[in-house]
Amino acid sequence: MERTSDKKRELYLLLLLFVVGGVIGFLYEELFYLIDLGHLIKRGSTFGPWIQIYGFGAVFIAVTTKRLRNRPWLVFLASGLVCGVLEYVTGLVFDRCFHIRSWDYNVEIWNWGNIDGYVCARSVLFFALSGLFLQYVLRPLLEWYADRVKPKTLALTAVIPAAVCILDMIVSTLYDTFFRT
Repeated sequence: MERTSDKKRELYLLLLLFVVGGVIGFLYEELFYLIDLGHLIKRGSTFGPWIQIYGFGAVFIAVTTKRLRNRPWLVFLASGLVCGVLEYVTGLVFDRCFHIRSWDYNVEIWNWGNIDGYVCARSVLFFALSGLFLQYVLRPLLEWYADRVKPKTLALTAVIPAAVCILDMIVSTLYDTFFRT
């Protein structure tokens, strides 16, 4: 069977991690808000079942912890740090520059260690544990899959869902900008 080049394979794995991370983030938030509010509420700003910051977080975790795989405690720490900074900076920039507040830990349960409502210890702990899951469960499963399918199949199964997710982000943003009041 022909093999995908290492750079293309890594790109396809990152695209898959972006989509899967976004979906896992969506499911996590649905469950969290079911517990917090007592009912389901559609989370995220897209039409689909993914939240893009979790997708970007999954990619950042994959990139920053790949060389740390032999040290789970470093994967844990790096994942929490990288995603905690991502969440804080994203929340701050969206709030201050665009006047968009997508989340506010000041009004949620389990918000200990809360910093300005943009990040809290619970979210950082979730990201740190997610980094372990990503590096030791999810990534090996995706690598196993990538090693067993044809390069074209890998490309299609990575690019099409990522393109749908990115297109959804664009369309959702345009919809919010022009049609929501």
